[in-house]
Amino acid sequence: MHDIGLKIALIGVMGMGAQWLAWRLRLPAIVLLLLAGVLAGPATGFVNPAEDFGTIYRPLVSLAVAIILFEGGLTLNFKEISETSTAVRRIIIFGGPLVWVMTALSAHYIGGLAWPTAVVLGAILVVTGPTVITPLLRQAQLAARPASLLKWEAIVNDPIGALFAVVAFEVILVLIGQHQGGSLAYVVVAAFAVAVAGGYVAARAIHWAFVRGVVPEFLKAPILLATVLLAYALTNLVLEEAGLLTVTVMGIVLANTRIASLAEMRRFKETITVFLVSGIFILLTASLTVEDFKSLDWRAALFVASLLLVVRPLAIMTATAGSGATLAERTLSSWIAPRGVVAVAVSGLFGGALADAGIADANRMVAFTFAVVVTTIVLHGFTLGPLASLLKLKSAEKPGLLIAGGPRWAIDLARKLRDMDVPVMIADPNWNHIAEARLSEVPVFYGDILSEEAHHSIDPKRFSTLIAVTDNDAYNSLVCTDFAPELGRSHVYQLGRGADQSKRMSLNFTLGGRPLTEEGVDFRTLRERHWQGWTFQATKLTEEFDYDAYLNSRAEEAIVLLWVKPSGKLVFAAGATGTPSTDDRIISFTPAKERRAGGNGDAVAEEKE
Repeated sequence: MHDIGLKIALIGVMGMGAQWLAWRLRLPAIVLLLLAGVLAGPATGFVNPAEDFGTIYRPLVSLAVAIILFEGGLTLNFKEISETSTAVRRIIIFGGPLVWVMTALSAHYIGGLAWPTAVVLGAILVVTGPTVITPLLRQAQLAARPASLLKWEAIVNDPIGALFAVVAFEVILVLIGQHQGGSLAYVVVAAFAVAVAGGYVAARAIHWAFVRGVVPEFLKAPILLATVLLAYALTNLVLEEAGLLTVTVMGIVLANTRIASLAEMRRFKETITVFLVSGIFILLTASLTVEDFKSLDWRAALFVASLLLVVRPLAIMTATAGSGATLAERTLSSWIAPRGVVAVAVSGLFGGALADAGIADANRMVAFTFAVVVTTIVLHGFTLGPLASLLKLKSAEKPGLLIAGGPRWAIDLARKLRDMDVPVMIADPNWNHIAEARLSEVPVFYGDILSEEAHHSIDPKRFSTLIAVTDNDAYNSLVCTDFAPELGRSHVYQLGRGADQSKRMSLNFTLGGRPLTEEGVDFRTLRERHWQGWTFQATKLTEEFDYDAYLNSRAEEAIVLLWVKPSGKLVFAAGATGTPSTDDRIISFTPAKERRAGGNGDAVAEEKE
């Protein structure tokens, strides 16, 4: 018993360690999870899931996959999907089925798999894996349109691929006589009816209970999790593995309801999903044997090559014909399609089920899926950036600064950053506040940055940092708290509280972001200094004119706000762990009398307007 407990604990540690290392090294986490699984299973024999967990192994995998697919469904907001391009919708509606059919044909005629295994495998490989594509897009810095094509295909195709697999599996069970007393059409229709109705009813029940206050806040996330597992299990009693469709529908319905606490519950689900994805991937990799690897012969290699070089390009080029996407965008989408954890988990689930149903080569499904996952991650991970550059689809912008609030001094800061080619945007619901920014051709968002419209219109990935600079400290804290999960708490800043603010008026330390300026420099202080003629000055450091020389040359009361690295990275002085170095450009808020160049003439002063 202690041995099993130790193995479970080590699997969790290995999974989180792989996720952390992937974050530090900017690698797809699935690569390191794969290595961890190989070390835990085939390489050392430390973990043997079938023997260690016995009969509960497959139910545990099934429940984990259900939670993962439910969380995927929670990301599908109809408004966001409807606003994407025609190409995205065509890839989803036409490209998915084309990939399924052609992959199944390739798996049978080239890979040598039996028809039942080939058909289910074709459905599974429709997915392209948001857990893999998202970090790749972040690193590649694609332009908005091609990034949207790849992102939304990955998000939507996760549950769609699982849906296809459920349908294929049910059809196969009917054809081999596992389902008695019903025709093929009846079983397929029943699968859809029961699964869709069950997911919809469960979601509406959760919505009713949460909105009416029947469930207290601290129980909402646990009850939601328990309901997902129950809905999955009950639907499976009617039709085997139809519960996967049920939980996907449940997630989609909840994602499109107006539940105020849905954001908090989604973060809770994301946390669980990261843990489950890591653990399940290690377990599935550890379950592979030497014989499984040996089954990947030259026919398997040809199958993978046909999937990458024929099936995917043909399906995407056909689906996006006349969609308005450029040839470069279609070419990129036809090549980039990395598979991820969901594909492996679902293949492990259905591979075992088909093997139990008497399909001889069903166990090869997992090995084939691993081959596709590893090949696509390596090839697409290393070629996405160079191919995007070759096709001229990389974003010309570097991640910049999002400013919540439009006081005049903040507009001056935005002008200075814009002149330095740093992307910047000001968001404010007061038209008069942003009028001057618009006249200066500084990008603006007219509206509340916390509104649903801002959520759809402002892409947080365009910005590395947010500063909240309104005159309302509580609102600044709310903005930073809302954007912290997206940008990271170390990248959201707000104006410091006034020095005379009492403890009774101060907010809880768990709310808000980092202080933007030193203590005592609040909204009123900055506004008054701006009225007195203070301006923002940019000073470039060199080997001769270093940071110490800069400090000696500036006015004692000048405020060093941030510095811009040669790469375009913004480092705010309040949260910095180091000091500026050569070629960094320091942005300071300086008295009017200090509008002068540094020792080597590299400083550029902003004239008072």
